[in-house]
This record gives sequence, structure tokens and C-alpha cells, in this order.
Amino acid sequence: MEEKDIQNELASIRSIMERSSKFISLSGLSGILAGIYALIGAVTAYFIIQSNPTTVTKRTSLFEAWGNSVIIILSLIAIAVIVLMASIITAIILSKRQAKRKRQPFWGKTSQALLFNMITPLITGGILIILFLYQGIGEYIVPIMLIFYGLSLVSASNFTFGDVKYLGMLEIVLGLIAACLPSYGLLFWAIGFGVLHIIYGCMMYLKYDK
Repeated sequence: MEEKDIQNELASIRSIMERSSKFISLSGLSGILAGIYALIGAVTAYFIIQSNPTTVTKRTSLFEAWGNSVIIILSLIAIAVIVLMASIITAIILSKRQAKRKRQPFWGKTSQALLFNMITPLITGGILIILFLYQGIGEYIVPIMLIFYGLSLVSASNFTFGDVKYLGMLEIVLGLIAACLPSYGLLFWAIGFGVLHIIYGCMMYLKYDK
């Protein structure tokens, strides 16, 4: 057997092993749409804040008005939940379609491991956010969202495309910066969940979806 044939065989074996150990049906398009949803949510939140200038100003933390306007806080939380649910539903639909196209099972040991490693940091961050809100400490809610989301991506990257890890690291760094500038939480939220998702989704779509 020639050396070229051996290299081709080894490449095929590596490809088969990667398919069996990693979930490669993530859709780049779902990342783009998730980013668009987040930007729409951010714009909506901005107008809600601007319509209540006596409670929240440009230099005020998103959640600084906790004791003065619970309705505003609940509205912002509702926007975040809607964006999250829309992103999850979109990701499931498009990833199932991608899995069918690649002839890979959508729900199996690999996807279960991916989900577990991703959801554990998210649940931890969610509980921490609830505790902070309960105590009226809101200026670090956005940083917590970004940091724990980034940790979930880094953890899940072991079971899918390695590119996901870099997105996670960027989210963590952005979250740490946001913690230093809590007054600009909405801006960092829009960048982290909107702009970065769109850029990442475009790269993934061109690299893997074509």
C-alpha cells in the first residue's frame, strides 16, 4: 500500500472517530438568527429604558432601578427569556435538519453529553442571577450571564466543533469587562449575545454548513 493510500485511510478513520465522538450538526445559521434575536431584544430593552428616564438613565445600571420599578425589571427579564427560548427552538430545528443532512443521529450519547456539559454552567449561573435579583443586587447580572454562558460553551466544545470554545472564551472576557463597567450592561449584552453570535454563526455557516 502506498504512503498516500495509508494517509487517506488514516484520514478516513479520524473522520469516523470524530463523527462518533462529537456532535457535528450544529447549525451556523442558528447562531446568526440567535444574534439577530438578541439585537432585537436589546433594541426593545433600550426603548423600555428610555421611556422611563426618571428611573433608568443612560449611565444607570440596567437593574439599578430594582427597588423603584419592578415592572421594568420584569420586562427586561421577559425579553431575555423570550430571546433565549427563540434561540433554543431555532437551534433545535436547524440542528435536526443539519443532522438529517449529514446522516447523524440528532439525539444520542454525544448530544446528551453536549447538553449536560452546556446546561450545568447555565443552570448554575441562572440560580446565581435569581439569588442576586432576590437580594436587589442587579449591576452584575449581565456579566454573570456572559461569563457563565461562556463557561458553558467552553465546556460543551469538547463534544462539538472546537470553534465553539473560542466563542466561549470571548464571552468570558466580555463578561469580565462588563463587570468593570456595569453601567453599560445593555451594550455588552448586545455585543455578547448579538454581534458575537452573528459573527460566529457566519463563520460556522461558511465553514461547515456549505
